[in-house]
Amino acid sequence: MATFGDGAEVEKSYPKLGDDLMQFFAYEHLQPEQKRIAKGFHDFADQVVKHLPQCPERTVALHKLLEAKDAAVRSTLWKPAN
Repeated sequence: MATFGDGAEVEKSYPKLGDDLMQFFAYEHLQPEQKRIAKGFHDFADQVVKHLPQCPERTVALHKLLEAKDAAVRSTLWKPAN
């Protein structure tokens, strides 16, 4: 269990409802440049899951973080149009 500043305890393990999103933060299969970018998002998502209470807002946070991760990884593949 983790304890927040207000004394509330939160279990630090998953899977739980919504935590199955963590599978989309996997980065081992990516190329080195994309892996470097995606790992930071994975690590932050892991902290969200471990330290925030399980609630709809945590799921929203994970969805938005996943969207940001996808865009950041795609940006490494971007080529200007000719």
